Amino acid sequence: MNKRSLYPRFAEARLADALADTPVVLIHGPRQCGKTTLAKVVGEPRGYSYYSFDDEVTLGAACADPVGFIADLPRRVILDEVQRVPALFAALKVAADRDRTPGRFLITGSANVLLLPKLADSLAGRLEILRFHPLAQCELARSRPGFIDTLFDASFRPRKTERLGRDLAERVVAGGYPVAIARPTHRRRAVWYRDYIEALVQRDVRDLARIASLNALPRLLALAAAQTARLLNVSDLAAPFQVSRPTIRDYVTLLERVFLLEELPPWHTNRLSRLIKTPKLHVSDTGVACALLGLDAEALRQDRRMLGQLVETFVHQELRRQASGRSDDPRFSHFRDKDGVEVDVVIERGANLLVGVEVKTAATVIPADFRGLRKLKEAAGSRFAAGVVLYDGETSAGFGDRLFAVPLRFLWETT
Repeated sequence: MNKRSLYPRFAEARLADALADTPVVLIHGPRQCGKTTLAKVVGEPRGYSYYSFDDEVTLGAACADPVGFIADLPRRVILDEVQRVPALFAALKVAADRDRTPGRFLITGSANVLLLPKLADSLAGRLEILRFHPLAQCELARSRPGFIDTLFDASFRPRKTERLGRDLAERVVAGGYPVAIARPTHRRRAVWYRDYIEALVQRDVRDLARIASLNALPRLLALAAAQTARLLNVSDLAAPFQVSRPTIRDYVTLLERVFLLEELPPWHTNRLSRLIKTPKLHVSDTGVACALLGLDAEALRQDRRMLGQLVETFVHQELRRQASGRSDDPRFSHFRDKDGVEVDVVIERGANLLVGVEVKTAATVIPADFRGLRKLKEAAGSRFAAGVVLYDGETSAGFGDRLFAVPLRFLWETT
């Protein structure tokens, strides 16, 4: 099957633009999310040669002589899984300084290589970064994402649709990894996710840090999955382990570096002094979370608390994935004050505009559901463009000035 016929990826146009004017372009994101396929789809028609550092011979050659390895490469190359050769970045800097040809090096990484010592400095001004994700619901539906633009334009129209109903839990449990989605049953997908987590811990995490308790990481990740969409509480995560809170905090950071966990920072403003400054914790994919928690779609529907948390993470990740194809680089955060009034996701575009997204699994919306969005609107003042409550209902409707109730399925369907 032709790679291009699988699913459209929103990052493809951004990647082509980056290769047109930047010497080194990095696609980074979790393993198996489609980075290599994207690199080949864009690179191979342009004459790029492909090298993977998962190949032990290639890895050994690059580690033994990074400068010589880079010097001997063809004019345009894809270098896959570069986090396995940290010494390569200094050689890439030298090569890029000698020859500033745009798009000379297309590199991918399954760990956040920007956190490696001195990397940000070594390639500053020579590197463009594309954060890549598992599949968005828009990509699965082969539709262009319009939700974020509609939200900033406050242009939701009154419309009727069908509830997602049982399909919502199915989508949450399936997640967005292409290989997992291709499997025919939940049981087979769950096996893939569990094997994936084990391989990631034993391979990439081991490469990044020499820690004594590798076997504790899957258990820690499962505990984190149970806390998804909640304020990060390191004490709760550390309680079952015989290690210190700072050590558990370091492990959480390590799991972030391989894109299994994500911290959503708090939104802040000088207008309010009572805002919570703690980040929210999100698992990077709800399919991973459900596999860790042993939840299929039926079990998830029965557990309303966990369903609420995972749907919030599902929405957050869908928005992130849609935003990855945009050139305006929206910033994400959450809003919460010391009285517990909150907005699940805040998106800022430039210096002047922001929007809020609150997530409900209920089939109805009442005015009280907009309490957090009204508080955010007051705090943001003229910067506030719009706010929505996403819910599993049938009707899109206005609830006051720039406030809307919107069915969840409109997140990836044409609005």
